[in-house]
Amino acid sequence: MRRTAAALATALTAGLAAGAQPAAAAEPPPTCGTPADHQIADVQGDGEASPLAGQTVRVEGVVTADFQRSDQLKGFFVQDPTPDRDPRTSDGLFVYSTEEVAVGDRVLVTGKAVEFNGLTELSPVSAVDVCGKGRIAPTPVRLPLRGGATLERYEGMLLRFAQRLTATEVYTLGRYGEVTVSAGGRLFQPTDGHGSTQAGNDARKLLVDDASNVQNPDTIPYTDPRVLRIGDSAAGLTGVLDYGFGEYRLEPTETAHFANTNRRPKKPRHVGGDVRVASFNTLNWFTTLNRRGADTAEEQERQLAKLTAALKGLNADVVGLMEVENNGDTAVKAIVDRLNQETGAGTYAWVRHPYPGADEIHVALIYKPAKVVPAGAATSSQDPVFDRPPLVQTFRPAAGGTAFTMIVNHFKSKGCGDATGPDEDQGDGQGCYNARRVEQAEAIRAIADGVVNPLVVGDLNAYTAEDPVKVLTAAGLVSQTRRFVRPADRYSYVFDGQSGELDHALAGRSLSRRVTGATIWHINSDEPVFLDYNTEFNPPEFYRPDAFRSSDHDPVLLGLNLR
Repeated sequence: MRRTAAALATALTAGLAAGAQPAAAAEPPPTCGTPADHQIADVQGDGEASPLAGQTVRVEGVVTADFQRSDQLKGFFVQDPTPDRDPRTSDGLFVYSTEEVAVGDRVLVTGKAVEFNGLTELSPVSAVDVCGKGRIAPTPVRLPLRGGATLERYEGMLLRFAQRLTATEVYTLGRYGEVTVSAGGRLFQPTDGHGSTQAGNDARKLLVDDASNVQNPDTIPYTDPRVLRIGDSAAGLTGVLDYGFGEYRLEPTETAHFANTNRRPKKPRHVGGDVRVASFNTLNWFTTLNRRGADTAEEQERQLAKLTAALKGLNADVVGLMEVENNGDTAVKAIVDRLNQETGAGTYAWVRHPYPGADEIHVALIYKPAKVVPAGAATSSQDPVFDRPPLVQTFRPAAGGTAFTMIVNHFKSKGCGDATGPDEDQGDGQGCYNARRVEQAEAIRAIADGVVNPLVVGDLNAYTAEDPVKVLTAAGLVSQTRRFVRPADRYSYVFDGQSGELDHALAGRSLSRRVTGATIWHINSDEPVFLDYNTEFNPPEFYRPDAFRSSDHDPVLLGLNLR
C-alpha cells in the first residue's frame, strides 16, 4: 500500500536523528493533489475478478497506452508508478473513457470498478484529471511463467518480452488483426508425437492484437514488407496486457518487427527417384458454384489457378487428391484439363473412381501416362464404415520396373456434428469420431494386405501419435515423412495455433525400401487465410495466382526408385 505523507515525515525525522543523510528516493513522488482512495492493485486484487467490483473508486496512475479512437478500444491504460509489493496483484488498469489524455500523463481517475468480459476496468468514468507527467518502464516478462503462474498478475500492465517469440497462428490476421506467438518455436499438437502437452502449449503462447474491434481492417498488420507466416519470429515485443474473448492479448505500444525466419519454399525439397508421388487435399474443389467451394465464377477461376500452380510445382507423376466435388468426372476433369493446357496436351489423365460414395466430396487420382501405366482396373470398398470410400489403383512405370498400388484416403473428420456414443469426444485429444477413423484404418489395413506394394496416402484426419495411424504402422506400413522429414518440419496442417501432420504417406515394407525421399511442401498451412482465392473480406491486392494458400493443407511428395 502507498505510505501516507505523515508516515513518510516520521520516517525522515527518525532517519535524521540517527545521522542518516536524506536521499532523493525518500522523497514522496509527485501526486495529483487530491489523494486516490485506492491503489490500482487494490482494484485488481489477487484473483481473476476485482474485489471492489461495483464500487466507485479513485485511482492515480500514468497513462501507458492510448487506444481511444472509435475504431479502437475506446479507452486507455494506466499504471501505478508506486506499485505494491505483492506479485499476485497487477498494477495496471484499463479505463473505458474518451476523455483526452496522452501517453505519459499522470492522471487521477474516478470511475466504477467492473468486470467486462473478464477484464477488470473502470466504467463508467466520472472524472479524468491530468495533473502532470510520469514514466512507466515496461515490466520484463518471459514465457512460460514460472511456477504455473498465469498472466492475470500482469493484466493492464505495460510489458516487454525480450525473448524471441515465434508466430504460431495467423488464421485471424486478416479478419481481426491478430497473431498468436509462442516461446520455444511453433506449437505442435499434443497428439502429433512431438512431446508437447496442451498445458505446456497454453503456457507458452500469447495472442498479439491490434487494439481494434474492427473486423476486416483496411490495413492488415504485419504485411509490409512481406506477409507474416507462421514460423516468423520477433524479439522485444512490448505492449499492454489486455483481456477479451476468453484470452489475454498483448496490445502493442511499439511496432513489432517479425524476422523472416520461415521463408517461403518456392519449390519442394528434392526427393529423388524415377517416379514422384504426391498427396494433396484441395480444400473443396467444386465446379458447382456456391456449394462448399467457390461462390462465383471469379472465385472458381482464382481457385483453379492456385491449385494448378501447386500441382505444377509438385510435378508429381501420380497425385492422390482429396476434397474434390463428387460429381462424376466433372471436377477432376477440370483440373486435368487446366494442367494439360499449361503443361502440354495429354500430360495428365485421371482414374475413374468405381465407387465414390454419396458424400459431397470424394477422393481422386491423376497421373502422367508417359511415366506410369494403370495395371488393371481401379477398385474401392463398399464397406459402410467409409464416408468417402478409398480409391485403389496399381501402377507400373511406363519404362518398366516395379509396380506399386496407390490407396487414396480421406478419413472421417474430427468435427463433432451429429456425434453420439463412441463417436463423441473422449477427452483424449483425438477429437470426435476417433472410433470411426480406427475402423476405417483397420479396413485400409486389410486392403493393403491384398495388393502389391501398397502406398497409403491422404488426409487421415489423425495426427501421427493417434490411434488410426498406430493401426496402420502396427500393420507394417512405414511413415515416409517420419523417415525423411526432420521433426520441426513434420506438419501439414495448423489448427488453433498448433501444427500437426494430418496428411500421411505410408508404404509397405518392400516399397519403403524403394522410397528415395519425402517432403512436405509448406505452401499452405503457414500462410494467412486472406491470401486464398476467396474475394469476400480478402483485400484484392494480396491475391496471386500462385501455389501459396491454394489450400489449408500442405501437399506431401515422395520419390520412388522403381527401376
